[in-house]
Order: sequence, then C-alpha cells, then structure tokens
Amino acid sequence: MERVLILGATSAIAQKVAALHHARGDQLHLVGRSDGKLAALAAALAGAVSPGAVSASAVSAGAVSASAASPGRGITTSTADFARTEDAERIVAESIATLGGLDRVVIAHGDLGDQLESERTYAEAERLLRTNLLSVVALLVPLANHLEAQRRGRIGVMTSVAGDRGRPRNYTYGTAKGALHVYLQGLRSRLYPAGVSVTTLKLGPVDTPMTRDHKKNLLFAQADTVARGVVAAMDRGTAEAYVPGFWAAIMPVVKGTPEWLFQRLRALSDR
Repeated sequence: MERVLILGATSAIAQKVAALHHARGDQLHLVGRSDGKLAALAAALAGAVSPGAVSASAVSAGAVSASAASPGRGITTSTADFARTEDAERIVAESIATLGGLDRVVIAHGDLGDQLESERTYAEAERLLRTNLLSVVALLVPLANHLEAQRRGRIGVMTSVAGDRGRPRNYTYGTAKGALHVYLQGLRSRLYPAGVSVTTLKLGPVDTPMTRDHKKNLLFAQADTVARGVVAAMDRGTAEAYVPGFWAAIMPVVKGTPEWLFQRLRALSDR
C-alpha cells in the first residue's frame, strides 16, 4: 500500500490514474479546483464494489474505471488553485500531513489555453506559462525537498509531446512544457542519489474534455490507455516516457526535421 498524492485529480486522465491506485489498495489524497468534482470522484471510487471484487488482471488490462474500483484504505480530498503559486508549500505540507507521509505524487494539471490569444495578448501567454510551468515548479520545490530528506519516493509529472518542438498551433503551451522537461531532467539527476525517481510523462493528444474542440484523428488516445501507461512508467521508474508508447517513434522524426523542411510540411507546421 502506497500513500499517493494526485494534484489536478479531477482531470480525465488523473481520475483514471486514481482508480487504478485505489484498486490496488493505495491511500489517496486528491487535490483539485472543484470541490464538487472531487467529492463525486471520491464517492465513485469508494462506493463502487466490495473489496477484492476487482482483480489484478483487470487493473493491468485497464478494466477498472472510476465507477469500478475496490475500496482502498482511504480517500481524502482538498481544493486548491495551483495558479496561486504562493500557496504551493502549504498545499504540499497539508497534503503530506493528511496522508501521514508520501510515497508517490502525480502532478496532472495543465491547460492548452488559446494559442491565438496568447499571440495577441501577453496576459494569456503569461497565464499559460504560469499554469503549465511555474505552478508545477512551485509544487515540485517542496515535494522534492520532502522526498529527498526521506531518501525515497516517486514523482510523476504529466507533460506533453508539444514540449519537444515548437509548432504554430500550440507553441506557447509547448514552450511551458519544454521548459518543464529541462527542469525535470535536472531534478531527476539531483534526486537520483536520494533514491527518488522522477518520471517525465510526455503525453500525446488524448480524447478528453480538454480537447473537445479539437478534430480527432488516429493519434488521439483514450484516457484509460494513457492512465495505464502513466502508472506503469512510474512503477518502473522510467526517466522519460512517451504515453502512448508509439510517440517514442514519432517524436524523434518531428524533432529531427530541419526547420527549412519543417516549415514546408503542413502536417507538422500547420495551425
């Protein structure tokens, strides 16, 4: 049994991650902006089926959803606005106190925002950078200090393949994710001697409410699939994991394409 903190717990993927951990009997503390959504998630997790009704094979196969997870040893929730970076240390401290310690943390919040608006106004650009980079760093500072002191633990941060190369359709969002990738590289090497793993989870596009206005194609994954990949990568202590794994074959091509050619390929550089 692990004590698991999920920050941004009401996102579609984070809910599936929570269900997988709950099914294996972990203690959960769920943090998000909406008290109503958190309460609904906790109730769905806690009240679905009797203990032992969900098998280990069902979990590994992704058959467990928020409405089909066996009760674990406890679920607690709290609300927070991660954009208020000045609150990050308090959020982390209170979360660890509620759990009675910390074994694993998943940071799952983010916002695609409005790329065109971020080009027109600095306010939107700053908001995207704060949401997708600065608010994450603000949480990682106290989390890393705590886990380093206890000499064990796992950190997983959901980022995006958008951070691997700037594209016209989302380069403000991608800038935040790319900077976060570099930050996590440094943090991973810093915490390695302490036995703390740091997993950068580079997600491709996922069919969730956050992408409801995006035209879907075969590269869009389902939240269940991505959640299984997130949990598995953290279990292994993988340094950088593309989720789903096929992005590990796609992104080196995207990153390695010369800029003069990249700009001429509409599939890569179009809006």
